[in-house]
Amino acid sequence: MEKMSSKNDVRLGLFIVIAGVVILLGKLGVFGFLGRTLWPFAIIIVGLLLHLLFFGKRARAYVLIPGGALVVYGLLFAICNFWGFDLLSYLWPMFLLGIAVGVYEYHMFESPKPEGVLLIALFLGVVSLVLLFFTLLHTGAIYVLAVLLIALGIWFISGKGRSRGNKWNRGW
Repeated sequence: MEKMSSKNDVRLGLFIVIAGVVILLGKLGVFGFLGRTLWPFAIIIVGLLLHLLFFGKRARAYVLIPGGALVVYGLLFAICNFWGFDLLSYLWPMFLLGIAVGVYEYHMFESPKPEGVLLIALFLGVVSLVLLFFTLLHTGAIYVLAVLLIALGIWFISGKGRSRGNKWNRGW
């Protein structure tokens, strides 16, 4: 009987120590910091769990629509959480891209292939990327684009863009 009481005392003591550590960490702000910093990963985890439900044969392919969107949204919020939520004024087209990714995943894994779903995914994706391009034109990204275009043009002018065996370039 004494051994049973000893085991219970150890368990109770361990529980009390863990409770004290949790309270102390909470008062020191550790959980608040983790919550403020890591909350976007909760959204990503929910999206990945939806993917696991499908790939584990526990759900149909339609769960990939919110699953794909949540993963994209979680990544977007993680970026904004790190660099500031004022980025959303430029990155808001990513919300459309999240839906496009989810719908595309649905198209890829649903059998038989649903009609028109690929067209919807591609339309949403292209609209999202075009809107993202135009919103980024109002930032310093336009300078990066200009430099890339200049470099690409110089690359073509210098002849590096031509393939040696191409029959169309033989006369040049």
